[in-house]
Amino acid sequence: MPAKRLTTFVRKQFSCSHSSRFKFHCSCFSTLILSEPNHRSSASRRTSKFLFYCNNQITQYGNNRDIKEAESIFNRMPHKNTISWTAMLTAYAENGQIGKARNMFDKMPERSTASYNAMITAYMRNRCMADEAFDLFSQMPNRNAISYSAMITCFARAGMLDKAEKLYCEMPVKWRDPVCSNALINGFLKVGRLEEAVRIFEVMIEKDVVSWSSMVDGFCKQGRIVDARNLFDIMPERNVVTWTAMIDGYMKIGSFIEGLELFLSMRREGKVQVNPTTLTMLFEACGNFGRYEEGIQIQGLVSRLGFDFDVFMGNCIITMYCRFGCIDLATNLFHHMSRKDVVSWNSLIAGYVQHGSIEEAFRLFERMPIKDIVSWTTTITGFSTKGLTDKCIQLFKLMPEKDDIAWTAVISGFVNNEDYEEAFHWFVEMLRKAVRPNPLTFSSVLSASASLATHTQGLQIHAQIVKMDMEVDLSVQNSLVSMYSKCGNLDDAYRIFSNISAPNIVSFNSMVTGYAQNGHGDEALTLFHRMLNEGQEPNQITFLGVLSACTHVGLVEEGWNYFKSMNSLYNIEPGPDHYACMVDLFGRAGLLDKATDLIHSMPFEPHSGVWGALLGASRTHLRIDIAKLAAEHLIKLEPDNATPYVILSNLYSVAGKRKDGVEVRMAKKSKGIKKNPGCSWIIVNDKVHLFRAGDHCHMDLETIELTLWTISVEMRHLEFGR
Repeated sequence: MPAKRLTTFVRKQFSCSHSSRFKFHCSCFSTLILSEPNHRSSASRRTSKFLFYCNNQITQYGNNRDIKEAESIFNRMPHKNTISWTAMLTAYAENGQIGKARNMFDKMPERSTASYNAMITAYMRNRCMADEAFDLFSQMPNRNAISYSAMITCFARAGMLDKAEKLYCEMPVKWRDPVCSNALINGFLKVGRLEEAVRIFEVMIEKDVVSWSSMVDGFCKQGRIVDARNLFDIMPERNVVTWTAMIDGYMKIGSFIEGLELFLSMRREGKVQVNPTTLTMLFEACGNFGRYEEGIQIQGLVSRLGFDFDVFMGNCIITMYCRFGCIDLATNLFHHMSRKDVVSWNSLIAGYVQHGSIEEAFRLFERMPIKDIVSWTTTITGFSTKGLTDKCIQLFKLMPEKDDIAWTAVISGFVNNEDYEEAFHWFVEMLRKAVRPNPLTFSSVLSASASLATHTQGLQIHAQIVKMDMEVDLSVQNSLVSMYSKCGNLDDAYRIFSNISAPNIVSFNSMVTGYAQNGHGDEALTLFHRMLNEGQEPNQITFLGVLSACTHVGLVEEGWNYFKSMNSLYNIEPGPDHYACMVDLFGRAGLLDKATDLIHSMPFEPHSGVWGALLGASRTHLRIDIAKLAAEHLIKLEPDNATPYVILSNLYSVAGKRKDGVEVRMAKKSKGIKKNPGCSWIIVNDKVHLFRAGDHCHMDLETIELTLWTISVEMRHLEFGR
């Protein structure tokens, strides 16, 4: 390297404020490094200092993602040591250039343990290339605690926990704690293997705050809040991560007061400073639980603590206001934010969508300087909630990029609007475009299949799920249970349910409801008691299935006790549908007066389902007085519904009150109300064939009539042949 170029190089590296000092450095390094060998020994100390400086600059440029400057320094260094090569290798690795990092490692004249560790760490941080990392680990002449830590972490992140634990057991015990133990604990917790994590934690000799915090967080994520709190209370030291994990654990199980009290304890203790992560978690909890006053107070705390009102914090507060229903406050905050990112726009758009203001959401969407997939998908979802499926498709076709979530939004939109055939059409289109469905996609099309009771189509979707290796996903399993149940295939429904490793409340609800809807009340109640014994808390949907099961079996007293226990034992307020089930239960048992009294005791106005259940029971037990009461209320709620007129008219006719029956029919006719014809459908060769009573428009009508006539003749022959 010419002296002039080296002087320029040194000038670039040393940012000296005094020109004389800079000239001294330039002169010394230019002269000493380029001098003859017999003069170099006297410059060794200065050369070492220069080498240290260059190595440090390579590291800094790598950290700042300025890889070109790092390369420039490395390539122009007249002398390099192992640290220089390792620093450049690390710079490549931290910038995702794993190929160049390995090439640098292979070219190294000499390798130290630190070089091997750097390359193993590079593999670990880049797509968890565990096999490549272990090959290198196996070649190491010497290993230290960092070597084992990097390799165990790599195995754990790659999900290869058996190999991680094997290596953990083989390593010297003195190097296990706390780093390697923490890596293995976090690996187990990541895949939900809490007991294995507990086993490692309990034998640790040296635990640090990371060890304790990981276990507290692990217990919280498994819903074992009591165990988490017990561990939290005996911790020798807590940091902000520990407090935040414990507070978030309470919030996740719905214990807002306990979580807030713990946050106040953290403030009173004063040893740990609140950080933005804690505050944003509290904003989210306030929004989820509708705690307006607390949310406003925490926002005031942000100002008092002097936190920068950054974009991330602002986005969280916008989301909180939207969940409160304070869309004006959210809009005002949005407009006062000095800097906005795409999440800011998306948060407000989502707020408008949640509150049904799709026009405002769309206007905001059109004003966005930059739109991402979330922006498009949220707006599409907004249009679908309003039933504007044509607008959804129009917007969807304009999307520059479509991911699985966008496709799912369109499919779910059609399912929610009960346009099941279109949902299937777009699902098939999604597969044709080679977009991989996600669990929610399959849940949506399985819901469509269940609503149409198309068992064959459900089987085809199930086959696709197996093909894509999604049969172990809990949400998909729950949807399969529901689909098979609604199609009347309880054997397959229970087979899927039995294969769920850890059924949740949705799993039990799907199976209990499936039994109840198919008339298997005893099985439904047996499964309900099993659910309680396994520690699952029932919810409103659970009790709908239980009360429906009691209705099918005729367990009046048991049903009444279950109904009362909702509030007394589980703090669940019965809703209109629960009252409708009880009215149906009393009505089928002939206890119509008790059913009527229950309706009059309801804390809210009964919906049409309640009066419909009473009307149906009145017809069964020929109670014209109660039928008239139910019909009058039903007509008020659904003036275009012909059912109450037809049932009441028929009841009058049966009771010999033909004049009253005629009056009811005339009233129906004068209002232009027509009874919707009964309909059924079948699927032949992937095509839905719909049949309505009195309909003569089917293209194969003649063939159908001939087939029915043939069947009728054959049945007569069989009857006369007996």
